[in-house]
Amino acid sequence: MKDAGGSSTDIKSRNIRLNVFFFVVFLLFVALILRLGVVQIIYGEGYKREVNRTVDEVVTTPVPRGKIYDRNEEVIVDNIPVNAITYTRMNGTTSEEMVETAKKLARIIDVNLEEIKQRDLKDYWIVTRPDEAKKKIKVSELKDEELTQKDLYDRQIERITSNDLKEITKEELKVATIFRNMNSGYALTPQVIKRNATDEEFAIIGEHLEDLQNVDIFTDWDRYYPHESIFRSVLGNVTSSTEGLPSSNLDYFLSRGYNRNERVGKSQLEEYYEDLQHGQKAKIKNVTDKSGNLLETEILSEGQRGKDLVLSIDFDLQKVVEQVIQDELSRAKGRNRFLDRAFVVMMNPNTGEILSMAGKQLVHEKGKYVFNDYALGTINSQYEMGSVVKGATILSGLESGVISTETIFKDEKLNLKGTPHKGSYSSLLGTLGIEGALKKSSNVYMFKTVIRMMGKEYYSGMSLPKTPDAVQDFRNLFSQFGLGIKTGIDLPNESNGLIGKDAYTKPGLFLDLSIGQYDNYTTMQLAQYISTIANGGYRLKPQLVKTIHTPSNTDEIGAVFKAFQPEVLNKITIKDKYLRKVQEGFRQVYQSPGGTAYKYFGGDSRFREFQTAGKTGTAESFYYDPNTKKSHSTYNLTLVGYAPYNKPEIAFSIAVPYLDTDTDPVNKYIGQKILKAYFDLQKHRESNQGFNNEEKK
Repeated sequence: MKDAGGSSTDIKSRNIRLNVFFFVVFLLFVALILRLGVVQIIYGEGYKREVNRTVDEVVTTPVPRGKIYDRNEEVIVDNIPVNAITYTRMNGTTSEEMVETAKKLARIIDVNLEEIKQRDLKDYWIVTRPDEAKKKIKVSELKDEELTQKDLYDRQIERITSNDLKEITKEELKVATIFRNMNSGYALTPQVIKRNATDEEFAIIGEHLEDLQNVDIFTDWDRYYPHESIFRSVLGNVTSSTEGLPSSNLDYFLSRGYNRNERVGKSQLEEYYEDLQHGQKAKIKNVTDKSGNLLETEILSEGQRGKDLVLSIDFDLQKVVEQVIQDELSRAKGRNRFLDRAFVVMMNPNTGEILSMAGKQLVHEKGKYVFNDYALGTINSQYEMGSVVKGATILSGLESGVISTETIFKDEKLNLKGTPHKGSYSSLLGTLGIEGALKKSSNVYMFKTVIRMMGKEYYSGMSLPKTPDAVQDFRNLFSQFGLGIKTGIDLPNESNGLIGKDAYTKPGLFLDLSIGQYDNYTTMQLAQYISTIANGGYRLKPQLVKTIHTPSNTDEIGAVFKAFQPEVLNKITIKDKYLRKVQEGFRQVYQSPGGTAYKYFGGDSRFREFQTAGKTGTAESFYYDPNTKKSHSTYNLTLVGYAPYNKPEIAFSIAVPYLDTDTDPVNKYIGQKILKAYFDLQKHRESNQGFNNEEKK
């Protein structure tokens, strides 16, 4: 009979199995405990670091640009504070969250709805209408593994119709515009949502920052030009935050650590000195967790606004010069249909510093004429300048040895085979030496000099030979004075002038070249040319920036960071005695009876004391009328000079193109007034040391 609990053998077998089971369980627990120990003791610290891992991202914020002063430390470009509202997108922020924030902002601020583009509206439509957006993608496309999320998104964008966009209400347009601004920047980088926010908007946003996720307020800056119409074209412009980096130089700026939406100088001085004006950006470290949530921020460096520029320009003189140009253009316009511009450059011939660089253009707007600043025309607009270049022609003849300081020529009409009769403006000039030829502006003296450079001596009925090498030698000497080459001024996009090619094969044009009626030069080139003659043969680089200063936190200008020294580009290869001969001829032009400028300077007691030397110029030219599509014969009137002639401290060039007649001495009137302005200003400052401060007040 069996036991109710089973046989002893069965009981023993079951106990063995239980013992084995418990032993196995024991081993598993031991293995688990050992594994936990390994994880905790050996790898625990690493896993702990991974769980608590954070990401450090350094972002930069722009600082105000450096100021620009004139030579007397009057501020001519400044920064003004403006209220700005920003949004900082976190790494984990969704588009839907951004739209919700944009809706809250839309109830507080106004934005320019004209800024939004169709693509921006499509992005907004996809975010706010997800179900409809999904329908823009076919099921087969969703299953296509070769298509990326970007490919699918692009197809959604392409398939959104104008009718779809009509669903966006007028109220939503504001939200869409704000969303677009929020979404246009980089993650963790403050993006300006609105600049020039009203004080009311600024205050309300400030009071509700806790409810506006990732929104902040700060004081931004705008570039400010106190004298909006004076010297404006030379100062240049800065891109807006909407424009950001110019596409033409995008790679350059990105390689130097700029953000795409940063404002940079995009023209003229603002562009040329961008590296100095931009300043040292503030650096902020954002600490985030793995999900992109911002844990803390740390300021690594406060940043510093850009360095300040002190220009060589005398702004008090600049104002007067610009007014003189406007007055003379207004006076002469009634008798000259096509006259619409004039240019002046005044520089220190001993240093190259530009004291005034002015240009004005008359533009017909809304039934009346208005003046636009055209100072840039002094470096990028070129014209036939006429007889002002005859000093360089004489020196070319002397240097080549075809004439000497004692050479005289009879001024007469030339009879050249195959070339129209060429002569001077008068048949009564007589026999002339170098000084007389310059004083009376003899064309024939220049023609006979050039004919000798061709290897011939003039005789009636002669044919002119083709001598391209002589033409090139002639131009090479002109370039020693800065005529036909860039002057080196510290501005972008300077012109070389316009150098004609036909003079190499048409010798008659070589004659025209010698009297300034073929190649075209800029007013700045003329200023460099006359300065080179005035200072004894040194071609100096024209300099607009005098010194660079470290920024200051006070109203006082900071310490000098860099001072520009006069830079000699070349010393002309001409003997000093030749140069003195031309200088004497130039003196007689202004100071001796019969000189082409004598009546207006040496012969006028009001201007005699300036003791000016230089040269007048008239060139026959053409004006193309875009309205009638016809060309009209006109005259360009020019004037170059320096004063005092025995110890020059100021040199100048004047160009007035497109006059109907050469009888209106507008170039000389401008010369009188700008010289008077310069010397009056010098006297005023010498007698009244407080002049500048009084002007600034």
